[in-house]
Amino acid sequence: MSAAQHMNVAMMTSGGLAPCLSSSVAYLIEFWASALKEGKISGLNIRMYVDGYKGVLTGDSTVISPEIYDECACLHDLGGSPIGNSRVKLTNVKDCMARGFVKEGETPLEVAAQQLIKDDINVIHTIGGDDTNTQAAELSKYILEKHGGKVVVVGMPKTIDNDVYPIVQTFGADTAAEQGAIFFKNVVSESSANPRMLIIHEVMGRDSGYLTAATARKYRDGMKSAKFTGPGFTTTAKSRDIHAVWIPEVSLDIVEEGKRLRKVMDENGCVNVFLSEGAGVEDIVAEMEANGEEVPRDAFGHVSLAKINPGVYFSKRLAELVGAEKTLVQKSGYFARAAASNTFDRQLIKDCAKEGVASAIAGVSGCMGQDEDKAGTPIRAIEFERIKGGKPFSPELPWFKELLADIGM
Repeated sequence: MSAAQHMNVAMMTSGGLAPCLSSSVAYLIEFWASALKEGKISGLNIRMYVDGYKGVLTGDSTVISPEIYDECACLHDLGGSPIGNSRVKLTNVKDCMARGFVKEGETPLEVAAQQLIKDDINVIHTIGGDDTNTQAAELSKYILEKHGGKVVVVGMPKTIDNDVYPIVQTFGADTAAEQGAIFFKNVVSESSANPRMLIIHEVMGRDSGYLTAATARKYRDGMKSAKFTGPGFTTTAKSRDIHAVWIPEVSLDIVEEGKRLRKVMDENGCVNVFLSEGAGVEDIVAEMEANGEEVPRDAFGHVSLAKINPGVYFSKRLAELVGAEKTLVQKSGYFARAAASNTFDRQLIKDCAKEGVASAIAGVSGCMGQDEDKAGTPIRAIEFERIKGGKPFSPELPWFKELLADIGM
């Protein structure tokens, strides 16, 4: 693209929330405004599509006044999305029709393409996970092939699961782990509320155990500075510690774990388990299907974890094995994902937004991130065909192996 071109820039957030959406919007506005001031572009129009792809399909959008560009820095202090989210798959025609986003006989891709063409969009920033960004790439390709137009797509990789190939670190994952640790710091006090207490801390993470592992790490790092009294008190460092970390990447023999944790319960009067919501889902789904039950799924075909409730499933089995008198299942996901970005994530988002705007001006599409397949893991617009979800967490990382050894797993 020419440096003198007037740029019509669009932004949208999509998928589940993560502690990065507001900061991503703020930094993108900041760097686009800077590009205009520095003469890298001749003009600028910034449009926000409301509620993600729903807004693109229904034409629901707002144009941000240049007068408030500088005021948008306040978004850094906010969690959630400042422009709304939704889960919409452009290739799922049936779902889009059922939700009233398209009419019978229309295709979501064509409706979305027509809207971007109508709004004269040159660049669209899609702030979301792998599904959000790969859909945007398909939409851009569709516009080029069917309508001869060009829309540069520059994605911002949002997911607290940190499970996108080939990106080193996705936005919001570090903040979510930090917030999950804060959440459990309070919840663990419930171990003193009843004799033989079992606490299951269910952490978000469909296919990757990253968030569960990282949350456990941050919680235990915080424990290092905690002080406890001497003999005579039942609350100890051991009773406040984590006793098990269950993630999808590590096979689980719940009977053997039950035997180990029974001893922990006998010694400390409580058991605290960090459970990734994706751990053991295959077993739960198999059991539901064997019983003739319908497995709930979302628009993307993913199992609806909130509805099958892995925490409750495992708590019932483990409670009997460890002889728990009372069981408490607590989910930190919504608390953690709704936070504002922490210092680490804000810097990562800032670096990616700066490079993302430069890439967009140069006419280069891609998903911004640290490219783990390139020497030095540079931040760049990674080709969309290389973007893929489902990257597993590595249980062989030294810090995670040390954590498991410390807690006796």
